[in-house]
Amino acid sequence: MKLFNLYSVVFFSLFSGSVYAASFNCDHARTQTEHAICEHRAVNDADVKMATTYNIVKRLVPMGTRGVIQDEQLKWLQLRDQCGNSSRCLLEVYKMRQQKLDMYMDRVYKQGPF
Repeated sequence: MKLFNLYSVVFFSLFSGSVYAASFNCDHARTQTEHAICEHRAVNDADVKMATTYNIVKRLVPMGTRGVIQDEQLKWLQLRDQCGNSSRCLLEVYKMRQQKLDMYMDRVYKQGPF
């Protein structure tokens, strides 16, 4: 019975709602860019990875650095939105942001907040 319940949950989670899991609810996508993120798997994956890294880094860095990272994120979102529905452009700006966030993560690993 437990196995049946597990299969049921997996089945319904795979086939209900949108297939992708962007860092935001794709049912509420408003802009061309948000729709493109939801429609292109590679961009969607980049969005989830970047958002996850951003949230982790934001919690691990000192308060002053946190403000800098948040300001950079707002500027980056404006840059990202200039891509419109171009998946190539979106992949490039996500790659750029991910590299910057990875740099912050490397600093945390080396210096540690602990």
